[in-house]
Amino acid sequence: MAVPDGRPGPAGPRQSIALDSAQALRLLGSVSVGRIVFTRRALPTVRPVNHVLDGGDIVIRTHEGAALTLHAQDGEFREVVVAYEADAIDPETHLGWCVVVTGFARLVTDAQELARYRSMLHPWVQQAMDYAVRIRPDLITGIRLTVPDGTTV
Repeated sequence: MAVPDGRPGPAGPRQSIALDSAQALRLLGSVSVGRIVFTRRALPTVRPVNHVLDGGDIVIRTHEGAALTLHAQDGEFREVVVAYEADAIDPETHLGWCVVVTGFARLVTDAQELARYRSMLHPWVQQAMDYAVRIRPDLITGIRLTVPDGTTV
């Protein structure tokens, strides 16, 4: 099978193998970019962000006026239910993995902690990112996509 530009594409179906939580978090920590999913005006909103793992929590930076920042500031308990997804799937072979974390996001308010995250996590957009958000995972799921003979990335 070939993709539209003539390069060889994936051959045959892929096998989906469930990952345990530890494997999933390890893979999530191996990449620096993912997607945060939250609700805005009762509809799902997805934003690409960079992240770091800190003690099993996912930390992202955000800015004043960002939808997630405002949502976290306005919440009754100052927590927002979110999903966080990251993956590494080869576009040609369709081999790789995908991890989804669901949990509660909360603004980091401790000044020392915020300073530490500022030194660990450098925004890749040209904008002041004065806030950090910590996601505490409640549910961690993941899959590895392989060919039936067990080949992985």
